[in-house]
Amino acid sequence: GDVPVPDDQLPVKLPEDCVPDGSGNPLNKLESFVNCTCPKCGQPAKRETDTMDTFVDSSWYYARYASGFSNDAMVDAQTNYWMPVDQYIGGIEHAILHLLYSRFWSKVMRDLGLVNYDEPFANLLTQGMVLNHIFSRRTDKGGIEYFAPEEVELIHDEHGKTIGAKALKDGLPVDFQGMGTMSKSKRNGVDPQALIEQYGADTARFFMMFAAPPEQTLEWSDSGVEGSHRFLRRVWNLGYLLSEVEKADLPNKLTGNLANSRREVHSTLKQAGIDLSRQQFNTVASAAMKMLNALEKVQKEAEPHWQAVAHEGFSKLLRLLSPIAPHITQSLWKTLGYGEDILKAPWPEALASAMVQDEVEYVVQVNGKLRGSITLSKSMEKSQIEATAVNQPFVQKHLENASVRKIIVVPNKLINIVVG
Repeated sequence: GDVPVPDDQLPVKLPEDCVPDGSGNPLNKLESFVNCTCPKCGQPAKRETDTMDTFVDSSWYYARYASGFSNDAMVDAQTNYWMPVDQYIGGIEHAILHLLYSRFWSKVMRDLGLVNYDEPFANLLTQGMVLNHIFSRRTDKGGIEYFAPEEVELIHDEHGKTIGAKALKDGLPVDFQGMGTMSKSKRNGVDPQALIEQYGADTARFFMMFAAPPEQTLEWSDSGVEGSHRFLRRVWNLGYLLSEVEKADLPNKLTGNLANSRREVHSTLKQAGIDLSRQQFNTVASAAMKMLNALEKVQKEAEPHWQAVAHEGFSKLLRLLSPIAPHITQSLWKTLGYGEDILKAPWPEALASAMVQDEVEYVVQVNGKLRGSITLSKSMEKSQIEATAVNQPFVQKHLENASVRKIIVVPNKLINIVVG
């Protein structure tokens, strides 16, 4: 039966001349290690080679990394300075296996007096799985043959709905099993190298961040990848257009559409910063799209001082995008003369002064029916608001043979003129 190694014979050191050949446990083939003498009866015995799960090794490495690599102990006092780990990110299988073992191992080290912390990780993010289409066919022997998505042709009905598929190699039908987790066995993975060669690494990164919140499942979409690529091309095109436009200082006061666009850029940036702290990377990517839309509008309308607003906003856009699309943003950052290294630039801040709204748009009604809208100063008195609204041409034509009986003003929103 099983016999434990006596304490005075511990530790059992692994041989240094054992070379794995890829065909199983190499220790089982090393007779000098496997063959030994039973410490209980003295008869020939064989040493057990599978004594620890691999999780034992991976469940405390973080504490060792945070130590001074002493040869006299598992960890030293330095680990208490660096630990616990700020952020743990892993799939659901990590949350129920590695995370559990790591917490157990940390508590063992705590009880042994090796560390003074109770939990190894401060925050957990359980990332979702990536899904893709699954295609298969029963073989003549009853097995299942899987087909990669690029090996099949989808069949659609007159409304564009997928109703089946056939293999490209023989034209015979294959079963469409819907969406499922990407796996090698089902051959429904996507080769990242092919994606990078076609679209670039930034496109792959942006799509993965934009398609879904990190904790939810992500359905792979080739059209979504193409959409992400088009967005980054728009960023690139606007960047190179601005590279030919001289930078200028912002004026003390902006008005009209230019002020509105700058306010939208800063307001969107403020929300993006909040979302980033919550690890909602998909809404950060969406915010970058909104900022680009506003900046493209600034460039197309080309009002006085548009160059200053565009450069300021684009500088902030590049820094917001940098964690998601580091290559294109670094290239544009340097080309536009904003600096040498975008990673060394301060994180973009939304300016409160840029988000102040001096003007507000009022909806104007006559007897409760929408007739138009006007933009007025927020500092305008109620009597001025009423007079301005009544004098609008789209209101005056409803005052023929009638008089104003009452004006209702909902601050910063609505003006209702009652006539009779």
